[in-house]
Amino acid sequence: MKSALRKTEAQTWPEPKRQFAALPFKKNKKGKLQILLITSRETKRWVLPKGWPMKDLNGGEAAEQEAFEEAGIRGDLTEQAAGIYHYPKLRVTKEPIPCRVKVFPLEVTEMLDDWPEKDERTRKWFSVRDAVHAVDEPELKALLANWSPDED
Repeated sequence: MKSALRKTEAQTWPEPKRQFAALPFKKNKKGKLQILLITSRETKRWVLPKGWPMKDLNGGEAAEQEAFEEAGIRGDLTEQAAGIYHYPKLRVTKEPIPCRVKVFPLEVTEMLDDWPEKDERTRKWFSVRDAVHAVDEPELKALLANWSPDED
């Protein structure tokens, strides 16, 4: 009976909304890979810079624009996606929105002192291991743990 309930519930879930994310990275002075995460505005969880599709921009370009707006970074975008993950977009006063996020690597070349969402978010560099522990979404954890810029 329990499995039938799950199937029925799953059938009522709406189709996931598309989002695009940047996977900001760099190598530190010792050559170790580091990942830049930012806090979400409402829940303050550690996340990748991401957002909705944008008119006249492809997925990678939208991810690059979000990286600038949310994290104040610029860099070299890889057009080949690193992967996809799913998550429920949590909102303080409303129902979560199921989302499917396509992730594009962005090698950070510039960190700006001022950017549009500076006062709303915190940004921080993490080792890959620490980034995996910092994010909540299981599929994003797996993506971060298994991705390497050398694979692109």
